[in-house]
Amino acid sequence: MAGAVDGAAPALGGGGEPLMGSLRLGTSSWSEKGWVGSFYPAGMAARDFLGHYATRFSAVEADNTYYAVPSRDLVRGWARKVPEGFLLAAKFPRSIVHAGEGPRPAPERVLVPAFVQRERDDFLESMSLLGPKCGPLVLQFPYFNRSAFPSPAPFLERLEVFLEGLPPDFRYGVEVRNRAWIGEPLLDILRCYRVALVLVELPYMPHPDRLAGRLDLLTADFAYARLIGDRAATEALTRTFDAPVLDQSENLHRWAAFLRPVIARARETFAFANNHYAGHGPATIRELARLLREGDPDS
Repeated sequence: MAGAVDGAAPALGGGGEPLMGSLRLGTSSWSEKGWVGSFYPAGMAARDFLGHYATRFSAVEADNTYYAVPSRDLVRGWARKVPEGFLLAAKFPRSIVHAGEGPRPAPERVLVPAFVQRERDDFLESMSLLGPKCGPLVLQFPYFNRSAFPSPAPFLERLEVFLEGLPPDFRYGVEVRNRAWIGEPLLDILRCYRVALVLVELPYMPHPDRLAGRLDLLTADFAYARLIGDRAATEALTRTFDAPVLDQSENLHRWAAFLRPVIARARETFAFANNHYAGHGPATIRELARLLREGDPDS
């Protein structure tokens, strides 16, 4: 794929025409202090991270929005720091998708309008200040045990009502962490509202390439992938995240093979790497970009 900055720009042929759908690669968050000296220049202040990041990748996933609705001033600052054409994806707040005070979710509140409507509206109003720089907004749900939802059906009923009420001004993604819930009932709802199924790699979730043999995982005109990894395994080896500590080369080859046909079908494909995937998000996503370029005969 020619013409990419760290493999993160749209894939273009020699004449500038798209070879396939637009591809945007980046990392989950940009605020890791351990990246100073390994990704950010030595001595760089945190306030300058996002602006520098945007010179190397064309998209990022904001993780901090999961913990609180970002202030209007904060979002305006993000918009000022990134160039035209850059996209900032973000997670819906935890109060909407998890709703619990501690580690356990509060299923009686998840997606229930009486509890989440105000925060939903505040979040969307803040994110609208990004204008055309706003990427997909992701509902990242936790694992729900049977005491939370005895079956997928009550969750899916609630999800459908929530999606139906979302304004069409944004693109949305849904990430579920109950492996048995990924099936046609969920996918049909997502297709109905043109919401992307977020494709994840987590220790207890099936890899998307295993699901793709029996399910069409593309539920919107864009695709969204998250290379999350095993937090416990990575944090046992590092807490600085300044360099890879796990060899994920086999899994990255697997992702590249899976993503090539996805990119060819989708209008736009996003893929973000977490520090916990191998120990250093920028190195992970750069390696994925390299593998995708190797698979492009015109690269």
